[in-house]
Amino acid sequence: MTQLADCVIVGGGVIGLSLAYELARNGVRVRVVERGLPGREASWAGAGILPPVGPAGGNHPYQQLARLSHELHPGWARQLREETGIDNGYLRSGAIYLAEPGGESALREAVRDWHEEGLATEVLDNRCLIELEPELTTAADGRLACWLPDEAQIRNPRHLKALAAACRLLGVEIESGLAVEDFDVQAGRAVALRTASGRLVAGQFCIATGAWTRTLLSRIGFEPAVKPVRGQIVLLSGGCGLRRIVNEGSRYLVPRGDGRVLVGSTEEDAGFDKRTTAEAVGSLIRFALDLVPALGGAQLEQCWAGLRPGTLDGLPYLGRVPGLDNAFVAAGHFRSGLRLSCATAVVMGRLMRGEPPGIDLAPFRLDRG
Repeated sequence: MTQLADCVIVGGGVIGLSLAYELARNGVRVRVVERGLPGREASWAGAGILPPVGPAGGNHPYQQLARLSHELHPGWARQLREETGIDNGYLRSGAIYLAEPGGESALREAVRDWHEEGLATEVLDNRCLIELEPELTTAADGRLACWLPDEAQIRNPRHLKALAAACRLLGVEIESGLAVEDFDVQAGRAVALRTASGRLVAGQFCIATGAWTRTLLSRIGFEPAVKPVRGQIVLLSGGCGLRRIVNEGSRYLVPRGDGRVLVGSTEEDAGFDKRTTAEAVGSLIRFALDLVPALGGAQLEQCWAGLRPGTLDGLPYLGRVPGLDNAFVAAGHFRSGLRLSCATAVVMGRLMRGEPPGIDLAPFRLDRG
């Protein structure tokens, strides 16, 4: 089969589309293939929270990756809007962090870490909390609260739509409903990918298949510790005027500019089951009403679940596939796919173009212990 692209990216989520966008902007002919619909798995299902990283936030490569992405997101939002006319809703809304019951010490430790990073941070007493976010009347019960003004958000479905549109404008071919089944490998190189529709030939390949990464890479002898972690989310509309992101442990409220509020999220070991459950949805609604009673009058608009790609050590897999000169992996970002997507695309794009990546990728290698 004739080579129709310099690079084939397997996976059309935010990581795959961001990488395609970055490569295409640098003159690489890219084809993206997706087993389902592009941008409709974990990337679409998330809440689009972009936590900040301070200038002194440590030198571990993961922290460097997060810091770079934090710097890149505003520029990417502007550029995507200029190129496609699609506004991804980037907003520096700020966030309130509330201590979980019995978890005040954990939040105090986080506040100390944020101060050391150089982040703007303010511990709030009850009066200041209500002045900042009047909807949190029942949260002002004496527990610890903290304000991070630099936390931002994007509306991930819009962001994915903008990425796909920008990719197509750059000549990227995006194909849905095409599952990759195996690799053709010769002399230490991947020469093609096998699908039910034939072989995909390219000079390079990158696997960005999220929770499905382990299944595909097992075909060439690697079984990375990536597994699906189900996260359920509820969407409410109307009923309150919440303006800031509210975080309590792993759960959150994310207000949108149109009056909608996202309520999330669970972390469930449910395999590849994306069904929502009455128990989880009910728990999320109770959480929302406990914090913001005014949401009792909101409409339950929708609920859904996504499968986040979790790893044992919490780090994604980024870099070259050992033993294959022209095959790469970018997967396993768990709850931080949207957050880390810009930096992942830039760093992996450099690596795939033969340039220094700018961040040490050793901690993210596919064959780490």
